[in-house]
Amino acid sequence: MQAWQVHRSGEPSEVMRLEEVDRPTPGEGQVLLRVRAANINFPDALLCRGQYQIKPPLPFTPGVEICGETEDGRRVIANPALPHGGLAEYVIADEAALLPAPDALDDAEAAALHIGYQTGWFGLHRRAGLKEGETLLVHAAAGGVGSAAVQLGKAAGAKVIGVVGGPQKAAVARELGCDVVVDRRTEDIVAAVKEATGGRGADVIYDPVGGDAYAKSAKCVAFEGRIVIVGFASGDIPAPALNHALVKNYSIMGLHWGLYARKDPASIAHCHRTLTEYAAKGLIKPLVSERVPFKDAADAVQRVADGTTTGRLVVVPEGAGR
Repeated sequence: MQAWQVHRSGEPSEVMRLEEVDRPTPGEGQVLLRVRAANINFPDALLCRGQYQIKPPLPFTPGVEICGETEDGRRVIANPALPHGGLAEYVIADEAALLPAPDALDDAEAAALHIGYQTGWFGLHRRAGLKEGETLLVHAAAGGVGSAAVQLGKAAGAKVIGVVGGPQKAAVARELGCDVVVDRRTEDIVAAVKEATGGRGADVIYDPVGGDAYAKSAKCVAFEGRIVIVGFASGDIPAPALNHALVKNYSIMGLHWGLYARKDPASIAHCHRTLTEYAAKGLIKPLVSERVPFKDAADAVQRVADGTTTGRLVVVPEGAGR
């Protein structure tokens, strides 16, 4: 079969090579899946760079999220077992962790559902306790992670403020349903949020960016607000001023979604059922901006790494998908 292999650490476009390899062999409790679509996530770039918390042995295939097909024809969502990642024609995955792909979503959309929307749901509901009528601020609102949070925030009845970089991403954020869109390149984020909330600030702030985005968040979070840290796409991990959190009475909370799979796997299945219901009602739909040919996967991972994309880039092997 064909698979994208990484033999050394570096930029995805430089180290990913399309090669002919053997099909992976399932171990105990695992199944072989034919890949119908593979969603590209920022961790795929970090894996290529050798910067992710999980470091599979070289060579490995990136790709942490797919929609696949079992040998008996079931359409499922899975996280492939590294080093045999999803940017391949076949993968192996833990059978107990397979989730049914929602009928309301095509293969590319289903591939883009799991990590981004589960992260959003756990961050907004399990961690931050977002309530109807509250104001939610989403950084990188037009990106893959941010766009999921925007849709989930609207589904929860929140007023959503989306922060983006540039007019193209601003247009995407409006299409996603943001009530207010702030272009960080031309607008003062703090002033815009204060104006949109009558001076109160945002009740919940969803931050997959870190760096300056976090610094701005601390200046526009509401009394008893909650800042949810879900990633550091900027590459800058901030050091929060805890005295500031104390005097302003706000909470800073982290979310490592993958830890729920180990500590509370039943909650993952519960969340998936909720997301499936949302998809059936049309409340959420992953924003797939490009369905990428398999041969162009390395370029697509690089573009996600560079932060130049909107929504999700999903790789579809030739002849796969619906």
